Amino acid sequence: MTSTQQHMAFIGGGNMASAIIGGLIRQGMRPDQFTVVEPFADTAAKLLKDFGISALPAAGPDLAKADLVVWAVKPQVFSEAAAPVMPHTRAALHLSVAAGIRTDSIGRWVGSDRVVRCMPNTPALVGQGITGLFACPSVSAADQALVEQVIATTGQFIWVQQESQLDAVTALSGSGPAYVFYFLEAMTEAGTGMGLSPEQAYQLAVATFAGASSLAAASTESPEVLRQRVTSKGGTTYAALTAMDAAGIKPAFVKAMQAAEQRARELGDEFGKA
Repeated sequence: MTSTQQHMAFIGGGNMASAIIGGLIRQGMRPDQFTVVEPFADTAAKLLKDFGISALPAAGPDLAKADLVVWAVKPQVFSEAAAPVMPHTRAALHLSVAAGIRTDSIGRWVGSDRVVRCMPNTPALVGQGITGLFACPSVSAADQALVEQVIATTGQFIWVQQESQLDAVTALSGSGPAYVFYFLEAMTEAGTGMGLSPEQAYQLAVATFAGASSLAAASTESPEVLRQRVTSKGGTTYAALTAMDAAGIKPAFVKAMQAAEQRARELGDEFGKA
């Protein structure tokens, strides 16, 4: 559990910050243990309404209380946002959820090498996320434990040993919810075309994805074996999978994720120059 004396700062108070803050408050942290910098009035108003936290419109000396600074800003504004924060937070641990920005850039901008970079995904908003984490060498075991406590409020997490692996995490799970929604769209469209109502088709599609994922998580068998168990030669599933193979869907899907990984690398190059 996080300490009742710990203080956390969030630079950016949008959806991901709110998901983490909400989880920490449910675990027993108080609103006065957070300092949030959020320049947008509507987002700041939501923080006050949901959590009783009065956000600061700009960085200031209050940030010096922070043991941990969570960077929940868009990658293209990170360097600009960091400049007024750095003088107050050099002694803190820094956790970045900004996509693509590498730890060498982050360390330069925040004036510290105690940096953990993470790649969450949007199911974190309902406590069902999966986050990839990478720690710089200067991050202690205690620092890592604190980060785990924070990220666990949004779902599962894994640590990677090389920072470049976060590009693969981005391609697989960071962008992954969109792939699921893409298939949900297709399944709903197909079901509607076969005579179901859009609502019926969508309910069936969502429940099928959720149920199959739960079955996979509970099983020790590979996805290949699980697939084979529901595929009888000459049956309906066999017909569908044969059509997918003929259309080259699996290699196209792999190629799509490789494109996402490549773009993640490009974002790091592009936004890390400042």
